[in-house]
Amino acid sequence: MSDRHRVPHGEVPEGMRPDARETWPSHDLIESWLGDAMYDVQLRAGEDVLVEADDPEAVAAARRFRDVLGRFASGVTVVTSISGGAPVGLTCQSFSSVSLNPPLVLFIPAKTSRAWPAIQRSGQFCVNFLAADQSWLSNQMASKGADKFAGVTWTPAPGTGSPLIQDTLAYVDCRIHQVIEAGDHHIVIGRVLDLGLPADDSGIDWPLLFYRGQYATTDAENA
Repeated sequence: MSDRHRVPHGEVPEGMRPDARETWPSHDLIESWLGDAMYDVQLRAGEDVLVEADDPEAVAAARRFRDVLGRFASGVTVVTSISGGAPVGLTCQSFSSVSLNPPLVLFIPAKTSRAWPAIQRSGQFCVNFLAADQSWLSNQMASKGADKFAGVTWTPAPGTGSPLIQDTLAYVDCRIHQVIEAGDHHIVIGRVLDLGLPADDSGIDWPLLFYRGQYATTDAENA
């Protein structure tokens, strides 16, 4: 990794307190959080919010919100990093490009995410775009109770050393540029250090999508 791609020692992304590194959880504490058997999948912002079941109006509003936004098909990514010398990752729908000059992208982890603090602590991340046949990888990376990288082949991404997963459609390698609080989520803006396509990009690859609460892909016959 070149020096210009490293996060300078003591530097924190814009939007965080100056003493952020000292107040971030230790790697051991983060690992203890990751040990439960629930799931860590970053859906479109607002879709994973818990609503009190005894408030019929709130339940109806939440259902309406999810039903409407669920009609917007999104890609599925895995956001990875290295924290405490070990690979970490989470499944994420809420990814988008932001700016060409400078090159910026974003993803939106929930404040309840267990993997996000480890990525935050590292100061950098790699976004892996999943292919249509990688729903198993999406599910595995969403699981908190399992070894997320068991059976997953990866190499260090050029800019940050974060896991670049084999057979994904493309990758975007970033350092954290800015973190913004937004309701029950954080908006994480990354400065792109490197990006690319698979070495063998000769065929047509179909993306893994999420639509109306389930996996989907593009219709090859009608494309």
